[in-house]
Amino acid sequence: MNNSKFYVWLVMLSIVLLCSGIGAIMVGSVGITPALIIEVLMYKLGIISFTNASNAQQIIIMELRVPRVLLAMIVGASLAICGAAIQALVKNSIADPYILGVSSGASVGATSVILLGAFSFLGVYALSFAAFLGAIVAVSIVFLLARIGGRTSMIRLLLSGVAISMVLSALTNFMLMMSKEQGGIQAVMHWMLGSLGGAKWNNIGIPAVVFVIVFTLLTLSYRQLNALLLGTETAATLGINIERFRIFIIIIVSLLTGVVVAVSGSIGFVGLIVPHIVRMLVGSNYKVVLPLSALLGAIFIVWADMGARIAIAPEEMPIGIITALCGSPFFIWMLRRQRYAFGEGE
Repeated sequence: MNNSKFYVWLVMLSIVLLCSGIGAIMVGSVGITPALIIEVLMYKLGIISFTNASNAQQIIIMELRVPRVLLAMIVGASLAICGAAIQALVKNSIADPYILGVSSGASVGATSVILLGAFSFLGVYALSFAAFLGAIVAVSIVFLLARIGGRTSMIRLLLSGVAISMVLSALTNFMLMMSKEQGGIQAVMHWMLGSLGGAKWNNIGIPAVVFVIVFTLLTLSYRQLNALLLGTETAATLGINIERFRIFIIIIVSLLTGVVVAVSGSIGFVGLIVPHIVRMLVGSNYKVVLPLSALLGAIFIVWADMGARIAIAPEEMPIGIITALCGSPFFIWMLRRQRYAFGEGE
């Protein structure tokens, strides 16, 4: 894909993301026009010195809806690039953080904080740290189980991911069953299905910073990711230390997934759907795939969150249900067409 086509897609998706963000801010029990949204944003940024919006409207826009939309963008972009990285790592297009047990591990860590008060000495960082720790332990176990004779078997990888996810889900359910804190149980149940309802300015910073760091590291590693698609032998002949690079990818993907899951709950299939669509559109060059996956992932979650708020209004449907309804049929379709992307694996 030449640069001009890449920039066309980049500009188009950026415009769609901007329009989707404004549309998402409009959705809610209080009607707000696009003009008023833009006016309030410009006022808060100091571009203009006066706004016609009431104090209530400013609070709704800036304290409730804008943080939620920004968090949706960060979560979608993060899960999309994590999925793209894992798919290159295992050379298989049906892998993502959710399927490989990363999200389930993060869920166990986060649940232990919410119900048991684990890592309470870390204060506001306890949830993110526990989710990251659970994610990296889970994916490490999956990769260890999948290795045969020093090589990673794709079939064993997927089966190990499913098995570990089930074990970790059982552990989470056991903690729920043993807990006597009704408020904590409800919080965990809602969190396990995915929700952006708790979005605030003070819990956007960490995911945003970690996303920027991981996205930068993955982008700088695009040549290695491209080489992995050609096979481990080919990548090794190009001077890539396969095992060291795999560990590096596992750590940064687990870090980002854990941090994101800590603030949004378990949202599946984003890392499966988005990178595959991007590769269908623009090919497999990760210099292009990563930024476009981030944009498309952000758009997908913004729209999924709007659907979650509208579907059973005035109640809110967990966003994980929306993504599962979209992702499950897509996953089945990809299983039947697995040879399309990277082949059957090693």
